[in-house]
Amino acid sequence: MKGLRRVTDRFEAGQPLCGFEREMTATRIKDYADASGDHNPAHLDPEYARTTQFGGVIAHGMLSMAWVSELMAVNFPLTWHSGGKMKLRFRAPVFPGETVTVFGKIDSIRKTEQGEVATCNVGCRKPDGVEALTGTATVPLPG
Repeated sequence: MKGLRRVTDRFEAGQPLCGFEREMTATRIKDYADASGDHNPAHLDPEYARTTQFGGVIAHGMLSMAWVSELMAVNFPLTWHSGGKMKLRFRAPVFPGETVTVFGKIDSIRKTEQGEVATCNVGCRKPDGVEALTGTATVPLPG
């Protein structure tokens, strides 16, 4: 990933996070189904999925959400796993073969009794520009 943040870098409101792209593949969807136990046919059975409102197989929304968590872990490696939180909304399905861009930006930083906390706008964008997943993530900043 280009532009990886060093853990000693200062954080400022308005800074973009180091994002990345991920291709949604049928193998990733199957592997996620096996790991999560979610074998809903909308995710795995093309014949069934054609009968749904989406017209075909869609990825698990939680798989896209996991990529947003990865974004936060990459950008805040010292604090994300011990104090990060996300509030996200699924907006559009991701289909096998689509490459999504996982993005984020620090919206604000506030001081609390425990230290500084960053609020970030985060999400996943489809190749056509549609945002499949959007929301906020909050994370304590390193002391």
